[in-house]
Amino acid sequence: MTVLLLIAGLLVLVMLDVPIAIALGVVSVVAMVATSGTTELPNIGLILFDSATGFPLITIPLFILAGAVMNASGISRRLIGLASSLVGFVRGGLSMVTIAASIFLAEVSGSAVAGVAALGSILIPAMRRKGYPAPFAAAVTSSASTLAVVIPPSIPMILYAVMSGSSVVELFVAGIVPGALGGLLLMAVAYVLAVRRNYPVEEAFALRRVMRSLREAGWALLLPVIVLGGIFTGWVTATEGAGLAVFAAVVIGGLVYRELNWKELYSAAVEGSIQTAVVMLLVATSALLSDYLTSIQAPQQIAAAMTEMTQSPALVLALLNLFFLLVGMVLHSAAAIILVVPIVMPLVKAVGIDPVHFGLIVTLNLGIGQQTPPVASVLVTACSIAKADLWEVTKANFPFIAVLMAVLVLVTYVSAIPLWLVNLFYR
Repeated sequence: MTVLLLIAGLLVLVMLDVPIAIALGVVSVVAMVATSGTTELPNIGLILFDSATGFPLITIPLFILAGAVMNASGISRRLIGLASSLVGFVRGGLSMVTIAASIFLAEVSGSAVAGVAALGSILIPAMRRKGYPAPFAAAVTSSASTLAVVIPPSIPMILYAVMSGSSVVELFVAGIVPGALGGLLLMAVAYVLAVRRNYPVEEAFALRRVMRSLREAGWALLLPVIVLGGIFTGWVTATEGAGLAVFAAVVIGGLVYRELNWKELYSAAVEGSIQTAVVMLLVATSALLSDYLTSIQAPQQIAAAMTEMTQSPALVLALLNLFFLLVGMVLHSAAAIILVVPIVMPLVKAVGIDPVHFGLIVTLNLGIGQQTPPVASVLVTACSIAKADLWEVTKANFPFIAVLMAVLVLVTYVSAIPLWLVNLFYR
């Protein structure tokens, strides 16, 4: 009952348009005072500080800054040019370019919102000029950007690793196959829709153009190779890899491409700081609620109740999928992971579900939540760029959401899809 009251209070505040981080803090403080009195108040500051300064969390602002530097230094534009030369000749080529460029950008930024903001500002206007409807342009950009939640280095995966005690590197490796599968299926759906609606072809395939684009984007392509290669081979930790990503992006953008000056770097730092502040405030206030729920043993009680209903891993996964889909519709991914994962992990371990496997299930569910109102942070960003109605874009997005749902089902019940590479290299 206590948990239900907390969730109800949180939803009321969110519907009143109170920022989620503030709402989490308010319900947590009220619950603490109601249960233990004012003696708990001195601990609140310590919990907020400790939860937001954990060493693994340093990875998040660094990857956010790396993405901001990429956007400011022409790296993103060159990746788009390469994607266009490779798939632009296909019917509906610009939608293919959007998906391919989103995959490239996700391999460094780790943020779906950053991806849709960076690519959408370039590709959505380009699609509209070519005759694509604004809702379709926004939908394909939004859905493609959501692949960043599973393609390494995913920021939601980093948060999940911190909350569950899982290996960040194993989670990154587990996301490779689902991310590639999602990208291919999104391209297939975009192609079918383009053929049916007679969307334009950009230009004929030309090997000379591909080679020119490859030369221009060569240094940009080194970024994921350097960062992910270093992490996967064990040369650097995920946190060190994030710092390496920032350094490489600055060097490539400033010294190689010569498009990153001090003014652009300052703007990128400001943008990265704002995004980091939003995420870290969510982390800190969510930790308050997590601390309270742990003190009343809510996770253990929920786990015990669900194991009494069923101990079948397949049924438990079905229930958790439904739960996280609903949570993803009303909470941002960072808040959902920090708030809910500690509650359900005792249940996950009790029925023998691999925590890394479950991490992919969680992030995919929350990625779908980024596409489904009312919160739909990625979708709303795409709608803002396209100047399109939210519900029209949501309608156009149904085929792409269906793809993400299909990938979710496959990842949930065919564990080899996320765990094959993990088992091959790390177990």
